[in-house]
Amino acid sequence: MPRRACDLPAMTQRLSIVGCGTMGRAIVGGLLASGEASSWTLGATVGHADEAAQLRRALPQVDVGVDNAAEVARADVVLLATKPQAAGEVLTGHGMPEALAGKLLLSICAGITLGQLSSWAPESRVIRVMPNTPALIREGMTVLSPGDRATAEDLDLARRIFDSVGRTRVLDEKHLDVVTGLSGSGPAFACVILEAMADGAVMMGLPRHVAIELAAQTLQGTARMVLATGEHPAALRDRVTTPAGCTIAGLFKMEEGRVRSTVAQTIQVAAQVASGLGQSTD
Repeated sequence: MPRRACDLPAMTQRLSIVGCGTMGRAIVGGLLASGEASSWTLGATVGHADEAAQLRRALPQVDVGVDNAAEVARADVVLLATKPQAAGEVLTGHGMPEALAGKLLLSICAGITLGQLSSWAPESRVIRVMPNTPALIREGMTVLSPGDRATAEDLDLARRIFDSVGRTRVLDEKHLDVVTGLSGSGPAFACVILEAMADGAVMMGLPRHVAIELAAQTLQGTARMVLATGEHPAALRDRVTTPAGCTIAGLFKMEEGRVRSTVAQTIQVAAQVASGLGQSTD
């Protein structure tokens, strides 16, 4: 009977990232920055030899190859980080079902359900995971949803990995598409807002690099206040909104431009698209 990852001594565990693209690299970078990588042997696969060479140069701590089955056979925990459309083909590819048998499979493929993952890897214990790219600097937000066969120990192990690169939360799978639209895609939306704030300051005379620094720190500091205090964002907003002041003037202009409803609808659209990513793979 294959040994479970959680039954192994920490130093003997191998985490294999199948399809190590942007998100996979962010997770590896976060693990290295946090020191959690010292508890693992890290392996990864990519699609082509030239990509493998580039990844080896970028992350020399990672054993990189192009043979998914060979890498997974050596793994204790497998992190599936391919494009959603490729997930089924990868998991059912030559030698993969045998290599995956009895192992913990973590999937960060947006829109790919626990049911799909279990059908492609029926002998694996599966946890669906949605992280985001700030994991690279240990400021990630990750939501996990375990499958029926995943144990409490499996979930603890998955949280240990992702706790090292930011915050984690466990939710029912029904929420994962919204999570994908909010925190998975959210960094891109936040960058648009940040850039727009900086553009306004540049228009009024601030140098570009100064405007970006001020906008970024303002957004970061505000977000940290919300997390640290637990207060509703509206309460924090009202503290800096004085009668006839510049803040209320700016807020009125935002409402005039329907910024609030546009951002809300942005999350809705992203969540709807996320829900359809796995449908074409069945």
